[in-house]
Amino acid sequence: MLALVVALALQIGVNYANDYSDGVRGSDERRVGPVRLVAAGLAPPRQVLFAAFGGFLVAGVAGLGLAAVTSWWLLPVGAACVAAAWFYTGGPRPYGYSGLGEVFVFVFFGVVAVVGTAFVQMRSLSWLGLAAAVPAGLLACALLMINNLRDIGSDTQVGKRTLAVRLGDARSRTVYVGALLVPFLVAAALAFVRPLTLITLLALPLTQLPIRSVRAGATGPALIRVLGQTGRVQLAFGIAFTLGLALL
Repeated sequence: MLALVVALALQIGVNYANDYSDGVRGSDERRVGPVRLVAAGLAPPRQVLFAAFGGFLVAGVAGLGLAAVTSWWLLPVGAACVAAAWFYTGGPRPYGYSGLGEVFVFVFFGVVAVVGTAFVQMRSLSWLGLAAAVPAGLLACALLMINNLRDIGSDTQVGKRTLAVRLGDARSRTVYVGALLVPFLVAAALAFVRPLTLITLLALPLTQLPIRSVRAGATGPALIRVLGQTGRVQLAFGIAFTLGLALL
C-alpha cells in the first residue's frame, strides 16, 4: 500500500510541477493539448506550486515509512525520484527541454518503479523484476512521445528541444509505434518462464486505432484522442501483465 501511495503521489506531484514550470516559462501559451492550470489562468502559479510540493511531501512521508520497514537505501532512490520529477521542466536547465525526457521516464516510470515495488514486496532484486520494467517504461515513453509529437510546432517556437523535436515528425511516429508494440514482444518472451504473460495479447487489438492514426499523420487535437487510446493500452496491458506474472 505504501508503494502505491508513493507512486500516485509522485505522479500527481510531477504533473503539477510540470504545469507550474511550463506555465511560468510561457511554454504552454500555444499548446494544443489538454488545458493546463497556469497557462489557462485557472489557478495562480503559487497554488499550483504548492500542490506539486504537497504531492512530493506525501510521497516523501510514505517513502520514509516504506524505507523503515524494508531498507534505508530506498531514501536516496526516493530523493532521486523527486529530483527527476522537479527538474523535468523545472530549474535553470530542465532535462525535458533537452530531449532527455523519454530516457528519464523509462528509468523512473519503468526501472525504478517496477524494480523498486518488486523489491519492497519480495525483499530482494530479481532479473524478472528488471525484465518486467521494460514494458512499463516503454509504454510510459509512448505516452510522452505522443504528447511531444503533438507539440512539435509549439515546442520548437519556444526553444523546447524535446526528443520529438530533435527526431522530427516522421521518426517520432516510428518511435511511438515501437514503444507501443515492443512491450508485447517482451511479454511473449517472458512466457517461457511465466506462460500466462501471453494474456497480454488480449490488449493488442487496442493498439490498432492509435497506430493507424499516428501512421496516417494525425496532428493537433486528433493526437489528443491518440493519447487517451494509448493510456487505455497501457492500462489493459498493465493489468494483464500483472496477472500473467503473478499467476503460475
